[in-house]
Amino acid sequence: MTRCTLGLAAFALAASQLSFGQDLTEQYRHTADKLIDAALADSEGYNRLAFLCYRIGNRLSGSASLDRAIHWGADEMKAAGLSNVRIIPTKVPYWVRGAESAKLLAPIDRPLHMLGLGMSVGTPAGGITADVVVADDFAQLEKLGRQKVQGKIVLYNEVYRGYGPTVMYRRSGPSRAAALGAVAMLVRSVTPLAMQIPHTGTLEYDPAQPKIPAAAVSPEDAIMMARFYGDGTPMKVHLEMGAHQEPDADSGDVVGEIPGSEHPEQVVVIGGHIDSWDVGQGAQDDGASIMACLQAVALIKKTGLQPKRTLRVAFWVNEENGGRGGESYREWIGNKIKDQVAAIEMDGGAEAPRGYGASVDEASMGLLRQIGKLLDGIGAGEVTGGGGGEDIGPVVRDGVPGLAERTTGTHYFDWHHTVTDTLDKVDLNDFRKNMASLAVMSYILADMPDRLAQGGPRRGY
Repeated sequence: MTRCTLGLAAFALAASQLSFGQDLTEQYRHTADKLIDAALADSEGYNRLAFLCYRIGNRLSGSASLDRAIHWGADEMKAAGLSNVRIIPTKVPYWVRGAESAKLLAPIDRPLHMLGLGMSVGTPAGGITADVVVADDFAQLEKLGRQKVQGKIVLYNEVYRGYGPTVMYRRSGPSRAAALGAVAMLVRSVTPLAMQIPHTGTLEYDPAQPKIPAAAVSPEDAIMMARFYGDGTPMKVHLEMGAHQEPDADSGDVVGEIPGSEHPEQVVVIGGHIDSWDVGQGAQDDGASIMACLQAVALIKKTGLQPKRTLRVAFWVNEENGGRGGESYREWIGNKIKDQVAAIEMDGGAEAPRGYGASVDEASMGLLRQIGKLLDGIGAGEVTGGGGGEDIGPVVRDGVPGLAERTTGTHYFDWHHTVTDTLDKVDLNDFRKNMASLAVMSYILADMPDRLAQGGPRRGY
C-alpha cells in the first residue's frame, strides 16, 4: 500500500469514526426501538403510580405522608434493581394549612370557593371581616393607592394569560397589597378553567412588608366579585385561616443508580419532585413524573443495558414551597459538579410527550435533535431551547446542561395544585410514551461518545 493510499485510508477511517460518533440516530436506533417497545407494553410503572396516589396520597413538605413516600420510594428503587440507593437528608419547611373558609357577606350572603396559599400566615382568632377592593393588575392596584386600599381586602382578578405571566399575582401579590395597607389578599386562581375549583400554590413575602393572610378563590367567584366592584356595589368578606408554620422537619431526596460501565464518575440525572400540595393526590404534579423517571431507568436495567456513564434517578423534595431538595442535591454533589453530564427534570405533567427544552450550545442541540428523531414515532421528537426547572436549577446554574421534558400540557393547569390532581387524570398510554421518551433520552446521554455543553437561555415550568 502506498503512502498516499495509507493517507486516504486513514482519512476515510477517521471520517467514518467521526460520522459514527455523531450520527446518534443510526447508532442507537435498535436500542431506542427496544426501549420504546418495552415502555409501551409496561404496566409496572403505572401500578407504582397508583400506589403512590391511592395508598400514600398528597405529600406536603413536613407531612407524615411525605415521609412515607420517601421511604417507599427508596424501597421501590431497590426493588427495581438500582444501586447506591440512598436518602440525602435535608430540612424542609413545615407549613400547616389548618381550618379555613371565606364568605361573602355583602351584597349577598354566600360562601366562596377558596384555598389558602402555601406559606401564608393565618388570620387572627375569629378571622378578618373587611370591605373588598378589586384590581386586575398591579398598575390598577397602585392607582387605587393607600387611601382606597388601607384596611381592605384586595382581590386580584387577573385574567389567565399563561402560567408565567399570571402566577406573579399569587407570588408577590400579598406583599404588594400589604405595602398599601391591605389586611388580606385574595387572588383569582391561576388557571384557564372555570369550574368553581380554587388552585393553591406558594407565595413569597417581601420581608420589608407586613405579612397578611392570602388565599385563592375560584375564577367564577373572582369574576362575580369584580362585577360587583365595577358596578360600584360595596362588598364585604369574612376570611378565616388557621395556617401556621411549624419548625423545619427532617426530610430528604431519594436517589438510585445504574453505575456506568466505563465512566462511573460521570452522571446523567433524571427526576422530578416527590412532594406535592396537601390537596388532591399529587398525580400529575409530580407523581406521574417521578414514577415515569423511575420506570424509565428500571426498563433500561430490565433490558440488560448498562450505559458508559452512571444514570441516576432522583426524587427531589420540597419543590412546591421551598426548593430545598434541589439545593441539598447540589451541596451533596460538591466539587464533583464537573462530572455531572446532564440533568433532566420532568415537572409539567404526564400528558402526551412533545420533546425537550434544552439549555445547551448549538453543537449539542444538533446531537439532541439526532436523538429526537428516534422519538418521532411517539410524537416526542421536538427539541428546542429553554431547558431547566426548579429542582435542577442549582446544578444548571453551576454549568450542568439542563433538559426539561415537555408534554402537550393541554389540561395540566386545569388540575394543577387542586383537589382534582388525581390518578384518573393520568392516561396510561400517555404515561407509557413519557417513560419511553425518558428512557431513550437518558440512556443515550449516558452512553454516547460526546458530552453536551451548556448554552442558550434557560427556563422551566
